[in-house]
Amino acid sequence: MAQPAVSVAKKKQAPSLLEFLYKHGTLLAILVVIAYFGITQDRFFTYENFSDILRSISIVTLVAIGITFSLIVDGFDLSVGSTVSLATIASAAALVLYRQEILVTLLVPLLLGIAVGLLNSLLIVKLKLPDLLATLATMYAINGVQLTYTKGFSIYNDMPLPDGGTAPGKFIPSFLFIGQGEVFGIPFSVLLMLIIVIASHLFLTYTKPGRLFYMTGENLEAARLSGIPVNRYRTYAYVISGFFAALGGIVLASRIGTGQVSAGASFLMDGVAAAYIGFSVFGAGKPNVIGTLFGSILMGVLLNGLTMMNVPYYAQDIIKGVILVGALALSHIQKK
Repeated sequence: MAQPAVSVAKKKQAPSLLEFLYKHGTLLAILVVIAYFGITQDRFFTYENFSDILRSISIVTLVAIGITFSLIVDGFDLSVGSTVSLATIASAAALVLYRQEILVTLLVPLLLGIAVGLLNSLLIVKLKLPDLLATLATMYAINGVQLTYTKGFSIYNDMPLPDGGTAPGKFIPSFLFIGQGEVFGIPFSVLLMLIIVIASHLFLTYTKPGRLFYMTGENLEAARLSGIPVNRYRTYAYVISGFFAALGGIVLASRIGTGQVSAGASFLMDGVAAAYIGFSVFGAGKPNVIGTLFGSILMGVLLNGLTMMNVPYYAQDIIKGVILVGALALSHIQKK
C-alpha cells in the first residue's frame, strides 16, 4: 500500500509546482531579467535607461490593451501595428503639412483608429469573415494607404515638398510633451498608460458591461441565448482595439518627433506577446489588463537589455518569437 501513496504524493507535487510557475513565472522572469542585465550592464540601473524603458513600455501596453479586448471576445486583431503607423503619419501630417493645433492633431488619428475598428467589425461581425483573415486584409490595406499618401517618405520638420518649398508646420511643444514630457519626474506617457490600465481593469472587473465582454468571449452562443447583444460587444472590442492602437501611434509620434512610415510594425508582435503573457500572470488563465501590463514590462526590459548588449534587431525577433511560443504553451497547458 506504500507505493500508491508515494505515487499519489508525486502527482500532487507536480501540479503544484506547475501551478506555482504558471501563476508567478512571469514575475520571476521579470526579476531574473532585471537582475541579469543589472549585473552585466553598467548603464542598466540608471534613470535615463529606466525612463527609456518606461516610455517604450507605455506604447506597447496601449497597443496590447487593445489586443486584450479583442482576445476577451474570442477574437484577434492583426491590424494594430498598421493602425499605429497610420496614426503616427496622421499626427505628423496634421502638424507639419497642415499646421493644425493639438486638438485636431489628436482627434484625427483617434477617429482613424475608430474607423479601422469599425471596418474590422464590419468584416468580422457582419460579413462573418474569420478574424485573422479580416484583420490581415485590413493590415495590408492600411499599409497601402499610408504608403500611397506619403509616397514612402517620413514626415518631419522642414521637410522638402514636391513643389520645391518646405513644410509650413512643425511638431509643437504641447504635442511633443505627450511622448517626451515629464510630470514630477515621471514620463507623461507612463502616467497616461497607468491611468488607462487602471480604468480598463476596473471597467472589465467591476462593471456589468465589462463582465458581458468576458461572457461574450467564453461562449458566444450561450451569451446570445442569454440575451447579450454579442455582435455589439464584439464590435465594441474591435473599435476599442483600433482606438488604443491609434493612441499608441500618437504617443509614438510625439516621442520620436517624426511620422515614420511603417513605424508601428514591430508593435504587433510586442503587443501580441504582452497580451498572451498576461494569461499566465497570477494564474488568470484569460486575457486581462493587469497581466498585459506585466507582459509589456517583461518585453520592454528584455528588449532594452538585449539592445544594450548590441544584439541585432533581427535576433531580437527570434527571442520575441520564443517568448510568444512559451506564453502560448503555458496558456494551453493550463487549459488542459
